[in-house]
Amino acid sequence: MHIKRYTIASFILIVLVGWYVGAFVSDEHISINIFGIVMPSLSVAIWVMIPLIILYIASVIHISFYSIMGSLRLRKYEKDHEKIIESIVDAFLGKENRNHMFKTPRYKLLGTLVDNTRLFPNTTISSSVDDEKISATIKLIEDIDNGEIVDLKKLSLSVDNHLVIQNNRNKYNAGELSHEDVLSSPDKYDAELLHDVYVDFVKTSPLYAIENYKSYMSDASLYEILARVNADENTLEISNESLISLLEMLELDSDDYIKISSTLSLGMIPEQRIKLFETISDEKDEAVDAYLFTLFDLEMLEPANAILDISQPDEYLNFKAYRALKECNKNFNINLFI
Repeated sequence: MHIKRYTIASFILIVLVGWYVGAFVSDEHISINIFGIVMPSLSVAIWVMIPLIILYIASVIHISFYSIMGSLRLRKYEKDHEKIIESIVDAFLGKENRNHMFKTPRYKLLGTLVDNTRLFPNTTISSSVDDEKISATIKLIEDIDNGEIVDLKKLSLSVDNHLVIQNNRNKYNAGELSHEDVLSSPDKYDAELLHDVYVDFVKTSPLYAIENYKSYMSDASLYEILARVNADENTLEISNESLISLLEMLELDSDDYIKISSTLSLGMIPEQRIKLFETISDEKDEAVDAYLFTLFDLEMLEPANAILDISQPDEYLNFKAYRALKECNKNFNINLFI
């Protein structure tokens, strides 16, 4: 009930009651003794109006109290509504450690679920969402997914956040970030982006620069480097020592070393290739198969036979089978035995 309307109605009622009593009941003046206190002499009409005035004041206080309590309760719901919007936005942005505090039970339940859930909005609904924050967030995600560059600084997202990663990748693809910008600031960029940028970096960079950022070495970047050895374009001259230092950045198995030898067969001179795998096989047993593959691939039968002759009966059976066929004048491609 509106206090103003209630006050006007109460005033009219009190005046009408006072007028009726004074006009039709009694116009006498009387004095009332309340708890031993003699009150001044007043007309009967006024004494009738006084309880009504007291009742009005008490009812106004009562209404005001519960109106204030209702406003405070409504304010809690409004605050929680704002927080649930923030919670949804943070979930869309993929923020970690989300923990919004809610004061009302219903929003507390919903907020707890949202704070512990990954949400991926359908970007087609951005125009139909009747909330500016949510709509702007969905539009931002849509822009990043479409390869556009947006300002994410004000959102305080972590380096490994998927939106930050994609936005940095958009910057890199658009030329706003160079190889050096990314590789020289590893704390600012995701590990996957660092490794992908390094793959592009090694395609044309000199050896000293490649070695400077070799901590980002991956299988993909390694084979880009191997493909440049004595190639017609972007030729890379590299010593065995430098190449071994690059290989040590990866955990390689027997198959990996064989694949590396096969790749180097396209560009590396035979003598360097043989020496490379001889050196590696002296330190790593995983590289012995690759050394044997290299020797047979280059028709260096004597050193290959020397290794096979001192091996255990159950070792290098594929190469022993290849040697046996070759001794019978059966010529097969060595790649069939690896």
